[in-house]
Amino acid sequence: MVNEKMRDLGARRSVIRELFEYGKKRKAEIGAENVFDFSIGNPSVPAPDAVNESLLALIREKDPVALHGYTSAQGDAGVRRAIADYIETTHGEKADPDLIYLTVGAAASLTVSLTAILEAGDEVILLAPFFPEYRVFVERTGAHAVPVLCDTKSFQPDFEALEAAITEKTRAIIVNSPNNPTGAVLTRESIECLAALLTRKSETYGNPIYLIADEPYRELVYGDVEVPYLPSFYPNTLVCYSFSKSVSLPGERIGYILVSPTASEAVSLYQAVCGAGRALGFVCAPALFQYMIPYVLGLTSDLTVYDTNRKLLYDALTSYGYEVVKPDGAFYLFVKALEPDANAFCEAAKKEELLLVASDSFGCPGYVRISYCVTTEQIERSLPAFERLAKTYGVNK
Repeated sequence: MVNEKMRDLGARRSVIRELFEYGKKRKAEIGAENVFDFSIGNPSVPAPDAVNESLLALIREKDPVALHGYTSAQGDAGVRRAIADYIETTHGEKADPDLIYLTVGAAASLTVSLTAILEAGDEVILLAPFFPEYRVFVERTGAHAVPVLCDTKSFQPDFEALEAAITEKTRAIIVNSPNNPTGAVLTRESIECLAALLTRKSETYGNPIYLIADEPYRELVYGDVEVPYLPSFYPNTLVCYSFSKSVSLPGERIGYILVSPTASEAVSLYQAVCGAGRALGFVCAPALFQYMIPYVLGLTSDLTVYDTNRKLLYDALTSYGYEVVKPDGAFYLFVKALEPDANAFCEAAKKEELLLVASDSFGCPGYVRISYCVTTEQIERSLPAFERLAKTYGVNK
């Protein structure tokens, strides 16, 4: 006998991973240059030089026993201190190294955080569209995911719908800004409204409603777009951060959880985080990459490539007649499907060897996500296929 829920998750990969695997198979059949794979958010820009330089220096200079040995369960104290110092300098907010927990990427940060605060029957609000794995992470705990669709003109929260969704069972809301899949960034005004709403509802129900900030794309913004630091606005915040996207290290799985020092019973909350990490087996994140962190704080990969891709793809698709959400951050385009059924549209796109992700599992049917963290050459070569696809639906301008 096995856990049937877990077996089902293993047998049915996420729609993103399923398409990614299809793409690998298709590339083997007809050649990678003939497949326009926009399925997965796998950074195409190399990591900053400081990443490899710091790793080489650590390997050469640090005692190998210490370098490859266990750190404290919650992460090396010096690394946690460096993160806290960076946050205080960058955001002007107090950060306590004893309220920071090093993790195996943002997925572990989210899973640990949710396990720390949820019990069976609780509810977690997901602002749709959302990363599909949020639902998996929430429901694993026995809690219930409650999707609330954003305003599809701005992709800012629909506060009337959000307020109606909050109940005495609501324990948290997950926000992702810049957002996967839309690239939208929560405005300062939206965050202020959200903080006021959560404060009011927490007082009404007599317990804190936690704000879980999923921030792997924090630095991936274009122009002078501001990404407000959420603990500055709302005390009961847990920040789940990953270096996967900012410095192009998705495969290394390194990140952290920050419990805001201003959170209600912050020490108890952090202890619950540590306990959840222990229960899940997420203790002592990869030591080598922990020690790398102080060298790369505040750095990013070359974002100009993503900006070039964003502009090229947005301008071309809108000229062909597609309705596209213009992203301010991350590296995704959210595009209205050219028929009501986004899955059917994605199957039509496959005939042009375009691999697009249908939006149904993101909680916002009728769209597709295009991940443009690919080479600019791939985008340029794909444009005729996008144009031909539009023509088959009779919407080409």
